[in-house]
Amino acid sequence: MSLLALPLLAFLSIFLTPTTAVSSSTLQLARSHSVTPNAGAPLSAWAASVAAQSAADTARIVSMLTSGAGPLTTRAKPKPKNRANPPVPIAPGRQILSIPNYIARAGLGTPAQTLLVAIDPSNDAAWVPCSACAGCAASSPSFSPTQSSTYRTVPCGSPQCAQVPSPSCPAGVGSSCGFNLTYAASTFQAVLGQDSLALENNVVVSYTFGCLRVVSGNSVPPQGLIGFGRGPLSFLSQTKDTYGSVFSYCLPNYRSSNFSGTLKLGPIGQPKRIKTTPLLYNPHRPSLYYVNMIGIRVGSKVVQVPQSALAFNPVTGSGTIIDAGTMFTRLAAPVYAAVRDAFRGRVRTPVAPPLGGFDTCYNVTVSVPTVTFMFAGAVAVTLPEENVMIHSSSGGVACLAMAAGPSDGVNAALNVLASMQQQNQRVLFDVANGRVGFSRELCTA
Repeated sequence: MSLLALPLLAFLSIFLTPTTAVSSSTLQLARSHSVTPNAGAPLSAWAASVAAQSAADTARIVSMLTSGAGPLTTRAKPKPKNRANPPVPIAPGRQILSIPNYIARAGLGTPAQTLLVAIDPSNDAAWVPCSACAGCAASSPSFSPTQSSTYRTVPCGSPQCAQVPSPSCPAGVGSSCGFNLTYAASTFQAVLGQDSLALENNVVVSYTFGCLRVVSGNSVPPQGLIGFGRGPLSFLSQTKDTYGSVFSYCLPNYRSSNFSGTLKLGPIGQPKRIKTTPLLYNPHRPSLYYVNMIGIRVGSKVVQVPQSALAFNPVTGSGTIIDAGTMFTRLAAPVYAAVRDAFRGRVRTPVAPPLGGFDTCYNVTVSVPTVTFMFAGAVAVTLPEENVMIHSSSGGVACLAMAAGPSDGVNAALNVLASMQQQNQRVLFDVANGRVGFSRELCTA
């Protein structure tokens, strides 16, 4: 069975009871506004939908860690503009497009054609569905190159063509550059093109992206994606002279359908008082944002975890990444087991049967301890209950919203800090200065 055989759409019919944040002296995520849940969703549908999202997370992690990526294009500090750029509103794609990614409105071409694109910090190349795409969502808007006066294809033999994964140039130098890519459980074929791209009032005159022609699978964001990774064709690299290889986001609660979150571009306008930890570089996975997580607390006690299970090691693949396209945090098996056992020990209530891939569930009201991620540089990010537990309103069940990664293979030692654990937090990616920052910010409306 496909990892995505269970329908993601069912995930929309669950959710969740309001929760209360737990106070802490360390950095803490803010309480989100509550959203009225669907009380009619049966427990079996909730379990199936959560299992589907858990499977989608697994497929995404596998694809983003095995897809090829070129080296970083530069390590020099660029010269950004001396004024703040307008923030780009972002919203959870869950309620609007039935996808786990966060989305922004993008204007592509001249005149601009509006698309709701996924913002993905763990991918590089941008792509959008183009007219006559086979396998693209027929009900979603697509980009029509013939309707844009500024669109042009990127030829084979160009530097950009050499930077895409699996370039295809059957007609030789000078013909249109094609490429193939895997995204989560989907694959697609695209033609490389360039056109004007606008995010809010931030305009890139000639942005390189893939024009989707053939799509297989249903995990490709229906209106396209912009990659904010660290590779040569990412938004960060293509705009480094304008935005200084710096961006940040605040993710609203995924139950919201409002564009209340923001994506901020460039160093100006970022939080001045923000705790930062060094950004690490893995030459085998150069697009991803690695950080040095040195420990985890459950409540006030540090969990006893083998340091080898947290240590950054590019050779073995171990370490921790920040990712906004994966919904639920995945921890290396020994790390997760220690956190789970410490969590259960603090709750002191018998667990209910596992549901949807989560093995620490309760069918009675429990007192939920905070979970704190600790990073190098004396940075501690403490999660309140809403970022720790996933609740079913109709079934009366709540589960710890984290899971173990694979037990073996190249990804077994990887920890992925996902979007649910980042909600209502300003996360800063300052590639130019080699740091990642966290600052409390309420952006759910």
